[in-house]
Formats: sequence, structure tokens, C-alpha cells
Amino acid sequence: MRVAMKTAMASMVLLAVSASGVNAGVGSGQITFQGEILDSACSINPGSSDQTVSLGQVAKSQLATGGMAPPQSFQIELSGCSLTGLTDKTVTAKFTGAESAAVPGALGIVGTAKGAGIMLVDGTGTAVTLGSSTKVQTIQAGDNTMLFGAYLKGQATGAITPGEFTSVTNFALEYK
Repeated sequence: MRVAMKTAMASMVLLAVSASGVNAGVGSGQITFQGEILDSACSINPGSSDQTVSLGQVAKSQLATGGMAPPQSFQIELSGCSLTGLTDKTVTAKFTGAESAAVPGALGIVGTAKGAGIMLVDGTGTAVTLGSSTKVQTIQAGDNTMLFGAYLKGQATGAITPGEFTSVTNFALEYK
């Protein structure tokens, strides 16, 4: 009887150790979901609302006397567009941000680099004026893509200081 009791006790201890071993290494975490519901003709795809465009590594000599780097394209992808209530079936974008002191009409840069700014263009290569609506683009029901480009431009006179930089622009869409 004692042997059976000792065996039963040993089995329970072994079972308890095994059960606690099942939970070893289990982790936990949290997932946050966020978004916004718009009273708008289209949804903006999540990858388009907040994006980073790399302008790469540009030689100082390329920017001298107002020189520029090759444009890098980016896009704003619209989905689920409904034309109901739109009279012209068009959309424009308005880009805003701090203007460059070194390059008029360009977005200003911050960081260790100096003497340059970021120029924006629409899909046809037409310069985008900060704070003003872009050229009208026709939209259709469903999915649409607005094409843009950005490039680094040096100041016309003065020194270009090498270093890293960042810049931020916000955009707003207007449907008609």
C-alpha cells in the first residue's frame, strides 16, 4: 500500500512539473489597432498615408549652383472610391510643410546637411507649390493612384554642407 501511495505521489509531482514546463517560455504582448473613418470619396491605403521616401546619397558637387538629384517617385493609393456626390469626379492634393530658407519653393531640410531643399513634382513632372492644390486628376470608381516625385535641389549660391537630413510634408486631398 505504501509503495502504491509513494508511486501515486511521485506521479502527481512529475505531472505538476510537466504541466508547469508547458508554460515555460510563453510570452505575451499587445496589439494596438488605429485608423480613422473619413467622410470622403475614397479611402487612402495604409501604406500611402504615412510613408518614407529615400532620396539616397547625393554628392555635394551634384547640388552645387542649384543642381539637383534624380527624382524619386512616390504615390498615394486610393481605394474604394465612390463617385456619388462628386460633380467633377476629380481629386487634388495639397502638400504643406516648412519651406526651405536655402531653396525657395522647396521643403526645408533639418539635420547636419545644409544648403539644399526638397522639390516636389506631380506625375507629369510639374512642380508642386507648397500650400497650393496640385493639378486636377480625374478619378474613377474603385482604385486610383496619384503619382508624385521628390528630389533634392541645391541652393543657387552658397556652400552645400554634407550631412544627413530629414524633411516632412503633410498632404490633404480634395475631391470635387
